[in-house]
Amino acid sequence: MMAWSLVFLGVVLLSAFPGPGAGGRPMPKLADRKMCADEECSHPISMAVALQDYVAPDCRFLTIHQGQVVYVFSKLKGRGRLFWGGSVQGDYYGDGVARLGYFPSSIVREDQTLKPAKTDVKTDIWDFYCQ
Repeated sequence: MMAWSLVFLGVVLLSAFPGPGAGGRPMPKLADRKMCADEECSHPISMAVALQDYVAPDCRFLTIHQGQVVYVFSKLKGRGRLFWGGSVQGDYYGDGVARLGYFPSSIVREDQTLKPAKTDVKTDIWDFYCQ
């Protein structure tokens, strides 16, 4: 009985005082600039359909499934030009919260332009921040 009490106490203490992995952390930048529909990159540029599955290698990226609709909010420039930023939702609108992340532009087909990407925006630490 005493051993289980110590285990329980350990779990409680670890939960109350998360280690260095808890919280957010900056990740390496994929690019210094991006193209967006507006200065805040808050309006989607286009809607695209995933042509294949993509498994996110880390928290900066989105896991996308073939056939999923992707809302494109930014297109990285320079060394990161092969990646776009966007969001996906489940099969049903109420399935869950949309999450923003990056994905290779080669795995989607843009089907509809919503607003032209004419605004050149500097990326910052928050563009590549992991929770």
